[in-house]
Amino acid sequence: MVLVTGGRFSMGSAAFYPEEAPVREVEVPSFQIDRAPVSNAAFARFVEETGHVTQAERPLPAEDYPHLEEIDRRAGSMLFADSDAAGFDPDWRLWWQFCPGADWRHPAGPGSTIADKPDHPVVHVSWHDAVAFAQWAGKILPSEAMWEYAARGLSGRGREYQWGDVLAPGGEVMANYWQGDFPAGGTDQGGWRTTSPAGAFPPSDLGLFDMIGNVWEWTSDLFAPDADKTDQGTCCGTAGASASPRPDAERVIKGGSYLCAESYCRRYRPAARQPHPASSSSCHIGFRCAVLA
Repeated sequence: MVLVTGGRFSMGSAAFYPEEAPVREVEVPSFQIDRAPVSNAAFARFVEETGHVTQAERPLPAEDYPHLEEIDRRAGSMLFADSDAAGFDPDWRLWWQFCPGADWRHPAGPGSTIADKPDHPVVHVSWHDAVAFAQWAGKILPSEAMWEYAARGLSGRGREYQWGDVLAPGGEVMANYWQGDFPAGGTDQGGWRTTSPAGAFPPSDLGLFDMIGNVWEWTSDLFAPDADKTDQGTCCGTAGASASPRPDAERVIKGGSYLCAESYCRRYRPAARQPHPASSSSCHIGFRCAVLA
């Protein structure tokens, strides 16, 4: 883990998407944060010791989702369907599909494996799965403010990108995000079309890997469209401190992923944020943990 000395910083952005505004002054305590996202190998140890079964491996309970037919409550997770069609279509349903049998062990669906990806970030984990891991590890999920403060490091404080004011300084791509037109026409970046292992791209000036790109990361906060109203009361509490009675309440995810592109979803920035249902998972969402110093 890396020690992040607490302090005040300007959180958010007024330059990109409305849910990131307003820019406001926020103070965070000192804390430690994982150097990289939780890996497949680390999650496998957790599962082996606890017997945890992720939500993607379980059918959705009928009592929580009475509006869904049984076939729509099957165990599985969301996969990105790499499109070969030319041009851009705003209908996201053309790019995403629910895949029965997709889970953390089978990241590309049935028949796929993580045998050659022990140091890649674990994916297809819900917020509840991330909380369970954090509690097992004696850690917490970072609040949105803690996460953004760590992601900004020193170079990114007051700037749009983690490393400064330019997306690709000197033409160097600093993180695992989509290269080329989205959703068609993507090209390999450093040999990776999906997730990449920790160390494939340069660390931040705090020594953190993949705070930007690779996979979105769960935070402890409930999502509110107005960023300054988001629940940040969990920064000093336990991983489940802001638990909602609704199992699918939207939580804040941060950092963007390998599916963020210059032509679409420019969320490979510390201030970027999105909502995601806590009970849902996908092929590009993972997490890392923190500990209060």
